[in-house]
Amino acid sequence: MELFSFVNDALVPAGQASLLIGDLAIQRGYGIFDFFKTLDHRPIYLDDHLDRFFASAAAMRLEVGKTREQLRAMLTTLIEKNGIADSGMRIELTGGYSPDGYTLTQPNLIIQQQPLGTPVTAELHKSIRLITHPHQRQLPGIKTIDYLMAIWLAPVIREAAADDVLYHWNGVVAECPRSNFFIVTAEGVLVTPARDILKGITRMKILEAAGARLRVEVRELRLEELRSAKEAFITSTTKHILPATQIDGLPVGDGAVGPVARWLSEELYELVRKAG
Repeated sequence: MELFSFVNDALVPAGQASLLIGDLAIQRGYGIFDFFKTLDHRPIYLDDHLDRFFASAAAMRLEVGKTREQLRAMLTTLIEKNGIADSGMRIELTGGYSPDGYTLTQPNLIIQQQPLGTPVTAELHKSIRLITHPHQRQLPGIKTIDYLMAIWLAPVIREAAADDVLYHWNGVVAECPRSNFFIVTAEGVLVTPARDILKGITRMKILEAAGARLRVEVRELRLEELRSAKEAFITSTTKHILPATQIDGLPVGDGAVGPVARWLSEELYELVRKAG
């Protein structure tokens, strides 16, 4: 089945969607994006994602050039045209075609849709292994297209027989390249980093759900605290909740998926199932 994408106002076959090489996304890696999923053709938490998209654009001095309702209409058109029930949708705004390869101009807008690779369920069928690496992303509160360090570290992650990397800086834990990070302390407190991170939509929903049953702390998380954690997990739109049972070759807790991650996975599944 041939899929379609938007490039600015043009709805084109995805295989023909293109930008000129003078775009600042290509010349300098300058741009922002957001990503959400559809379930049964329904956008999930679209208002939250649009809030973040417009905030990222403003912070990067990029004019979206569309209202929220215009973007909604374009997304609806693409969902109907492609006919994919469960999908991932990416909205991207670039720095535009710069005459000198450096100056911001009118941005280009790209909207893409692809089948969702992982089904959304309440069950936790797998866990991951993390390694840590000292790094602080530029402009961490903005969802930019800059994933240079994450891609550069991919061979290191593979050589360590791990699945992803957890950034830290000066002993303070931040995030994974495409996920937020949580631990459950030995005292049963759910902790997630407070600053110098991208505040994910799934992270926000987890914090809302967890507060009904758990003590929750959004604060500075020190690297040494990982050693005594009972549980750890990452969260994102595509990963849902994914337990981390090993960090830097050492088991987290007893090395098994913990009860907090399982309960929160069920809670998140119900929230997502009812969203739209």
